[in-house]
Amino acid sequence: MNRVPRVFTILKRDIRAALERDPAARSALEVLVCYPGLHALYIHRVAHWFWNGNLKTFGRFISHIGRFLTGVEIHPGASLGPGLFIDHGLGVVIGETCEIGEDVTIYQGVTLGGTSLEKKKRHPTIGNGVVIGAGATILGAIKVGDNSRIGSGSVVVKEVPPNSLVVGVPGQVIYRDGKRVPRTIDLEMTDMPDPAEKAIRCVLERLQELEKEVETLKKGLSSSPAHYASSSRYHSPRNE
Repeated sequence: MNRVPRVFTILKRDIRAALERDPAARSALEVLVCYPGLHALYIHRVAHWFWNGNLKTFGRFISHIGRFLTGVEIHPGASLGPGLFIDHGLGVVIGETCEIGEDVTIYQGVTLGGTSLEKKKRHPTIGNGVVIGAGATILGAIKVGDNSRIGSGSVVVKEVPPNSLVVGVPGQVIYRDGKRVPRTIDLEMTDMPDPAEKAIRCVLERLQELEKEVETLKKGLSSSPAHYASSSRYHSPRNE
């Protein structure tokens, strides 16, 4: 009996989220019929219900239909909090073990992906009030703290503290609690190879090879004049 009022409450909250966060939204009716991000949410909730009811294949099928209709791919196992607003939505991918808190805003092209083949928690946990810019990628079982902002095009592979601003590839916290974070140099090279170091090493190896070739040529040239000199001295009486 209480499910119908609850559905309408969630619907009103979703529409209000779009009206508050998208200046292009002009009315509740427009949001309801013209926003694919909203449609993707409701298709996901149906798919999520079947997934939790152990009808996983059917849940995946509904999710697949939602992806075809909206351009938003949300795994039916993902847990989405109320007030989520997916603006535009095209190209958004949300993985199976992803958890999203309340009042989160996601723009187009965002990927919340995994970094493991094991069947465990492998997708991000997004805190309340987080804003994720267009084209951003968040990978692994990491947590993005409440009220943080992820800049467009950033790639986040480490934990993000609350109230932070992250930009860059890989993502770096540049502001936290409204204060700029001093830039630090990361000397840890065990997790990720340094492409610049690799390129310099290749150049040095090639330089050593060229030096060896030059030395070989020098030896060949130094022996040739001696041969011609002896030959000219041998024939000099004949020339006289």
